[in-house]
Amino acid sequence: MLPLLNFLAFLVVTGYAVYLFVQLVYSRYLFVKLGKKAAFEPNLKERLNAVLVNVFGQRKLFKDKKSGCMHLILFYGFMIIQIGLIELVMKGFSKGYEFPFGDAHKYFSLMQEWTTFLMLCAVVYASYRRYIEKLKRLQWKRDAKAAFVYMALTILTLSILLTLGFESVMLGHEPDLIHAPFSGMIAVLFSGIGKTAGTVLFYVFWWVHMLTVLTFMVFVPQSKQAHELFALFNVFFRKVGPVGKLRKIDFEDEEVEEYGVGKIENFTQQQLIDLYACAECGRCTNMCPASGTGKTLSPMDLMVKMRDHLTEKGAAVTSRKPWMPGFVFGSSALSSSFMDETAAQEVAATVKIPNLIGEVITEEEIWACTTCRNCEDQCPVANEHVDKILDMRRYLVLTEGNMPHEATRYFQNIERQSNPWGINRKERIKWREGREDIVVPTVEEVEDFEYLFFVGSMGSFDNRSQKIAQSLAKIMNIAGVKFAILGNEERNSGDTARRMGNEFLFQQLCQENIANFQAYNVKKIVTICPHTYNTFKHEYPEFGLEAEVFHHTELIWNLIQEGRIKPAKEVKEAVAYHDSCYIGRYNDIYDIPRKILNSIPGVNVLEMERNKQDAMCCGAGGGNMWMEETQGKRVNIERTEQALRLSPTTIGSNCPYCLTMMSDGVKGKEAEEQVQTLDIAEIVERSL
Repeated sequence: MLPLLNFLAFLVVTGYAVYLFVQLVYSRYLFVKLGKKAAFEPNLKERLNAVLVNVFGQRKLFKDKKSGCMHLILFYGFMIIQIGLIELVMKGFSKGYEFPFGDAHKYFSLMQEWTTFLMLCAVVYASYRRYIEKLKRLQWKRDAKAAFVYMALTILTLSILLTLGFESVMLGHEPDLIHAPFSGMIAVLFSGIGKTAGTVLFYVFWWVHMLTVLTFMVFVPQSKQAHELFALFNVFFRKVGPVGKLRKIDFEDEEVEEYGVGKIENFTQQQLIDLYACAECGRCTNMCPASGTGKTLSPMDLMVKMRDHLTEKGAAVTSRKPWMPGFVFGSSALSSSFMDETAAQEVAATVKIPNLIGEVITEEEIWACTTCRNCEDQCPVANEHVDKILDMRRYLVLTEGNMPHEATRYFQNIERQSNPWGINRKERIKWREGREDIVVPTVEEVEDFEYLFFVGSMGSFDNRSQKIAQSLAKIMNIAGVKFAILGNEERNSGDTARRMGNEFLFQQLCQENIANFQAYNVKKIVTICPHTYNTFKHEYPEFGLEAEVFHHTELIWNLIQEGRIKPAKEVKEAVAYHDSCYIGRYNDIYDIPRKILNSIPGVNVLEMERNKQDAMCCGAGGGNMWMEETQGKRVNIERTEQALRLSPTTIGSNCPYCLTMMSDGVKGKEAEEQVQTLDIAEIVERSL
């Protein structure tokens, strides 16, 4: 009779919990459907590989090896014990039930016991990391929900072992300390309480386990644990192709009334999945240069606030119309009917809740981002923070005309003279007059050339960056490379304008540049600017560019390998090498610059603590080169201090922006007499 009553009670409780779970998950699905549809490229092989590597392989999690090991145990342990859960459920209805594995069951039992014990150890270690070690990236989120997760997982694992231990007492079995070591020890400790007490305690802990499982199941969709449901889909449906590539705005679409994203439902559905996939692990914020130097921007906080805003707005939308009956659980109104995206967005537009920009996300947060992608590189669930920030910038700039005054001045100077300073565009070619030992022809001065040297605004107008352009020209002269420049016909690449939200200006510059490239039959382009390199290589092709694009370090390394240049003169420098974000995280070029430096006699390459994929931004990206930092510590000062800890004689870079920021940092630290800042091209030239 007892097993039957137990079975009926279990059905009722489980049925209700499953009902709540389904409603909650379905509500999140409806909230995501509020977003706009985005083009989906199948690329099945690439997507499945991403799932295998990042979800089942846990690759990103092992950037922090301790947390990676802990999470790996929890991830696979949770899946393994689900098999044992089925057997455990059956034990509550059928006394002494076991899977019909025969003699192999003892090995199944051994696996389950050790998995449960290791999970318990992992939970204890996770609690230690948060509450005792006080891991920095977790400190700001020490809330009740995090504590509940640790408590629930602790109860889940302990109750399995206690249930199995008291089952042994209930049945009067001899404890098997070899194949059931942990539950066996419990059975030994309580062997004297008798079968009746053993039976009572078996059902007590059996119900403790079942209620904890069901409670946790209902809790998951309403918390950061929702990443357990959404992370796999997020990784699978993420954008494919070049990382950080921005979506094109169609300005010819007359139906579009707003550009960028000013409302949560104007993000794509793909972007909204990110919000529920966020695990709130803090890895993004921990590596963010803005957050690390006291700015209000925290990538994790950004995702959490937008997620809560989406949930609030989604709940209001799905319960607003009388023809959408809803069920309310906690703060969420859950729709039991489906509506199409157009209808949902029409309703969403009328809902009176806080504005996304200004009340949920501040303008200070939006403009603090350097677009370095450190956050995205760290994220274990493949969230993309930068494109959301830039979509909101687009809204501020293109729809509201609202931007910092420095941005206004930058756009005006680009529009009028195609350079950030507003210097007369006819002076763009003057940089080549600084050196008599170099030959730099324009496309009109030669009949044939292999490479178009796209000098860029920094190389053309900035006194310090001109020296980089001159060094590269000298290297190409020595190597016998046939190249030419556009001269005064060259336009700004538009990359910074695009990252600052002015997509219209970017597209105008893009089209002008491509027209010039086509007019002179350009097949290969080399540039000293990683930002220009990235946008030419990955974003211009969408607008019609057909040319190979090289960063100057790639060209230099090719010339060294071909024997066309040979660094022979000793350059005695201890070089602290700084990775540019747009060459590194955007284009995965880390080894080539180091190979170049290591090929120069006398150069000793020093690695900063944060290097390669983890390298910290110089602070110039995303238009911050042209805007003042009004909050916290300057990013370039922080990065310079990291370099100076190595006691270098030179800080080396491969980006005009980075070089400017690091040079300013060295001046700010009053270390100019001890440390110089040089581009790789300048170091190579000294060795030829």
